[in-house]
Amino acid sequence: MIRRSLHILTKFVICFFAFSSYALTSPNVVLITIDDLNTDLGTYGHPIVKSPNIDNLARDGIRFDRAYAQHPQCTPSRSSFLTGLYPEQTGVIENGVHFRDIIPGVQTLPQRLKENGYFTARVGKIFHYGVPRDIGTNGLDDPVSWDVVVNPKGIDKNLEAELEIINPDTSNIGATLSWLSVESEDHEHTDGKVALEAVKLLHENHPIKTGKPFFVGVGFFRPHVPFIAPSKYFNLYKIEKIEPKLYPSNDRDDIPLMALADRPGQLDLSTQKKQEIIQAYYASVSFVDAQVGIILDALDALNLRKNTIVVLMSDHGYHLGQHGLWQKGDLFEGGVRAPLIISSPGNPNNGDDTLSIIEFVDLYPTIMDLVGLEKPSYLSGESLEPVLQNPKHVIRDSAFTLASTFKMMAPDRNYKNIMGYTLRTKDYRYTQWGPEGILGKELYDYRKDPDEYINLSNHKAYEAIRFNLHRVLRSRIEAGRTWVPELQ
Repeated sequence: MIRRSLHILTKFVICFFAFSSYALTSPNVVLITIDDLNTDLGTYGHPIVKSPNIDNLARDGIRFDRAYAQHPQCTPSRSSFLTGLYPEQTGVIENGVHFRDIIPGVQTLPQRLKENGYFTARVGKIFHYGVPRDIGTNGLDDPVSWDVVVNPKGIDKNLEAELEIINPDTSNIGATLSWLSVESEDHEHTDGKVALEAVKLLHENHPIKTGKPFFVGVGFFRPHVPFIAPSKYFNLYKIEKIEPKLYPSNDRDDIPLMALADRPGQLDLSTQKKQEIIQAYYASVSFVDAQVGIILDALDALNLRKNTIVVLMSDHGYHLGQHGLWQKGDLFEGGVRAPLIISSPGNPNNGDDTLSIIEFVDLYPTIMDLVGLEKPSYLSGESLEPVLQNPKHVIRDSAFTLASTFKMMAPDRNYKNIMGYTLRTKDYRYTQWGPEGILGKELYDYRKDPDEYINLSNHKAYEAIRFNLHRVLRSRIEAGRTWVPELQ
């Protein structure tokens, strides 16, 4: 009896130390999402935007220069990259829909880590929030994904009555351009509190204390409108130094109506007003960059960087006047291309950038490979680990994105399938609106036209190219609709 008890105790001790050893050697993961952040950053070559902390992270990781969201709105994009499925597979093709209502059996990225021994926590916006409406609440969260959630709320939530608003008649200030410079300290704002709460979580859940690796999702709300930030960040950008994007007067003549995600009051803005808007956006970017620095400094101070994967990304692109467009929701390059940086410990290629075309849906399988866990069989993305090992490696020939936000602009409002689909290859973008492109097609040649000013979809010389891209896009649409029955 004593021998049997000792045998059981020995097995328990071995299992305990094996688990503890796994916990201390398994990489931690910090996922930093920055709402509505485009690639106007120092590390991406922007001439005036000040983002020293994000730039430093890029020097410690791989910067992806051709990273594309699968939808240009928050809920569909986040639902996609956190489940590893395309938007039409999740059933989420517009804001305000929860993927659990369509595919209740799906296992999200943080949920899979949680169910494999990780401590998982969220601070701020990882899954969807209505901003600024839902700040301080759980928003459209996924409770089973987390052990702990924190929902900070700062002074910005109480300053909405003081905003400068382009369209003051709107009932949703989260959907129109609005901004405010505030004499304040960072920690008084929601995002400042997000950073401090994240640091607290890192300290309290250090693997040496808990015996478990962690996944901490840190979701910043800015630069989503309203652009509210401490005045010192506005002061970084002199109005007279800001040059709004100029575009040809006939730029829109060959663009399908469905492609233009115009919002009330945002056409024909004065140069002064454009400068103020851009200043406010960049101020918000620099403010959030400072909060990113707080998290990175904490990882260093806690001696966690050497065993922590840090991912920094946005949820989609953002326009600041290109094609006369502001904000998001379109399928142009600026609407769907977004920043992505992956810093994995000990990678000899850290500091490099890559032109390999990737999709945000690739995040889930990438993290699984980096932490050594088996991937769910139904994931639609491709692991980026080969690109991290060799930045010249090609994962895919094209990136696929869809949009579904322009029903009110269709010629016939009875259409049942008013969708836009776009394909981005190394040299081209091909977009079609409505079934088989009946509501419009676009083709841009980036070798000659990097700003997408000339729609070549009807040009005879590009007929063969358009035909081939149309064929590829059709196959991507079909693959992106592949239903996974076991997730229902």
